[in-house]
Amino acid sequence: MLHQKKIAVVMPAYHAEKTLEDCYRAIPHEIVDTVLLVDDASSDATMAVAEKLGIRAVRHPQNRGYGGNQKTCYSLALADQADIVVMLHPDYQYDPRLITAMAAMIASGVYEVVLGSRILGKTALSGGMPLYKYVSNRILTFAQNVLLGTKLSEFHSGYRAFSRRVLETLPLAANSDDFIFDNQMLVQAVAFDATIGEVSCPTRYFPEASQISFRRSVRYGIGVLWTSVLFRLWKWKLAKPRFLSNQEGLRLSPMNASSA
Repeated sequence: MLHQKKIAVVMPAYHAEKTLEDCYRAIPHEIVDTVLLVDDASSDATMAVAEKLGIRAVRHPQNRGYGGNQKTCYSLALADQADIVVMLHPDYQYDPRLITAMAAMIASGVYEVVLGSRILGKTALSGGMPLYKYVSNRILTFAQNVLLGTKLSEFHSGYRAFSRRVLETLPLAANSDDFIFDNQMLVQAVAFDATIGEVSCPTRYFPEASQISFRRSVRYGIGVLWTSVLFRLWKWKLAKPRFLSNQEGLRLSPMNASSA
């Protein structure tokens, strides 16, 4: 089934020069057709490492944020005619070997979205996840499951696979350019009745891996709760939040990014 689908791995990168090569080499290239990297105006040698490895890479001339980076990633993958798109952070926190399983779940037609969950399998804390992040994850996920009527093990993994249909259907252009993009995208998937599956994914926390600060984590948590409240109000027809009402498709202007 997989060999009949074009699989793209997209890597939203920011200051990833120290981890990119190890992460890239762990990708199961025998089943992946294209690897696309978008560098969000890093000041390090991320682009040089990508060029050395032969990765197709583009660079934002100015930092557009984590969500803005993903918008470019998905636009490029769709333009490249990918059937399945897997987002893999180049900081090597998530195990690239699971790309095969995640892509297969999409290719089967059973799921349209697949998440690599750090909570399934109970490996989050043993992998080095800070305790405050683990507790926050559990509290936020519980609240979101209640508000959205779902039963996901976590909403906050950055390791995700999508069908082409989902990326073409969800109004991703209406989402934030900041970290809350991830959560808005999942809420959109729930709102538009996309089927969502999960696989257990061990994760690593180490000094070179990217992490957001405590202050930004708090802001993200507040944004997560507000996103879920807006979904519930939208469901009750009491609100029309832009990220659930706007039907803008993804667009990639030549001004958004430059090739390596």
